[in-house]
Amino acid sequence: MRAPGDRLTWPAVRDTELIGGGLADEGLARRLKALACTAPLHDLDARKAKLDWADATAYQMAEIALHTIDQVTIAMDFDTGADHHEVVRRLQPFIAAQAPSRKADEHVRVGRWVLDNLINVGTADRGFRRVYGHVDANGVYQRRAFDFKLLIELAAPDGEVYLRATDEAINVLVGALDTDVESAHIAAEVKLENLINRGRLADAKLAAEQARYRTVQYGETLRAKLDATRRDVRAVDWDTEMPEMLDSALSHIESRFRAENAILKNITIARDEAEDVDRKRRAAELVDIVGDCISRHTQLQSRLQAAGATFRAEQDRQQFSGPPQRATIDLFGQVLVPTLELPIADAVKPVERFFQGSSGLTIPAVPSLSALVSLLLRPAPERDKLVGEVPEPELVPPETLDYYSDEQWRHADELLDLPEVPRRLSGLLAEAREIDPQLARLVALRALHSYSPEVAAAVRQGDDRALIAIDDGTLLDDVEFGGADLLLASAFIDRSELEISGETA
Repeated sequence: MRAPGDRLTWPAVRDTELIGGGLADEGLARRLKALACTAPLHDLDARKAKLDWADATAYQMAEIALHTIDQVTIAMDFDTGADHHEVVRRLQPFIAAQAPSRKADEHVRVGRWVLDNLINVGTADRGFRRVYGHVDANGVYQRRAFDFKLLIELAAPDGEVYLRATDEAINVLVGALDTDVESAHIAAEVKLENLINRGRLADAKLAAEQARYRTVQYGETLRAKLDATRRDVRAVDWDTEMPEMLDSALSHIESRFRAENAILKNITIARDEAEDVDRKRRAAELVDIVGDCISRHTQLQSRLQAAGATFRAEQDRQQFSGPPQRATIDLFGQVLVPTLELPIADAVKPVERFFQGSSGLTIPAVPSLSALVSLLLRPAPERDKLVGEVPEPELVPPETLDYYSDEQWRHADELLDLPEVPRRLSGLLAEAREIDPQLARLVALRALHSYSPEVAAAVRQGDDRALIAIDDGTLLDDVEFGGADLLLASAFIDRSELEISGETA
């Protein structure tokens, strides 16, 4: 007991205990970062009076900004994000509710202005920076800079630009910063289940939305790791950190599937048994939100299962891709045209530097020992996995591709055997039609081929004569063919005197 008259005194505490127990508080730094993430939203209300294109005092810009982040987060999936125009369109009803007397064009412009400020359009890196204080273990107060972004723009493979919400933006929505994603998600699911069991569907909707935000944040964390892997596999710890993360994430998703399906069952029962219209509507909204969480978990599970294959593919690609390539130079536009516009005295120096750089170094005839060893020790590419026994194909007999029969070829040889007296093509065609109507075309083709005969080919084939055609200017009078009425004759080949390629035939 304290005697009357005794003064109340503080307990004797050393300065080091104050530093270790209260001043050097990491939680304080986290709360300061949380406040820093909300600063861009408050700046919107501070600067809205300076807009010269509208009286923006009627709009609550921070609320519009929160709604914007909410729309972007909901529209995000693993690969893409939200479209700029779609986000502005979804913001219009919320903005119009704040100022219903204003025109729709102004509502659209307010939405674009808020969206551009959340992206921080106009800055070099499109990021925000806030300075906060931190006391280290030695009691020294330091000012640190906290760089963050709320909404970022990324390009899709098809060239379209879409929006994604960062972790800081999602933390602004749920009112926390740098929290453990898995533990926060489990807590949100437990809270959601308790609220549903107690019938507090209004509060359950808020808890369900926070659980969905955490699902998006988990997928965003994995996406950032995979993007960093695609840039450089050495930037991510795939030896310890990523395998542990993937295992814990898959275990987390398995437990979340069971919990969310049970919650979805309870909400569905509450929706079907509710008699109050407002309660039935809230229960239906909860069904949609939890169903969306299950769909996002399914997508995240497929990405987690493919993460290992992505790492192996990127490791092979980056290992054997060779040195980075530089952009080529436009010799005409960047070198030739500017040089031609210079006086000769000024153009000599850049021309000399260009040829010195373009000629390059002399390539050695024999590679160095280190390069040769590196080439020999390079691992062989992986072979494709065997797919089992290859079945024997059923071969179909080939179709006959000969247009002319052997009998037609024999008749053509007899007609074109002209050892003594040359004959006109017209006469040969008429005689061929008497034998076979199709034979005339074969005779005409062989006559055209003999107009410029290859004697060397006939010698190599062992022929003793070659068909020769001569054009003496006579026109061909025929019902089917036109042109010159060639003179055809067979020329004998004297093989005893002929020599081809230095060898006696």
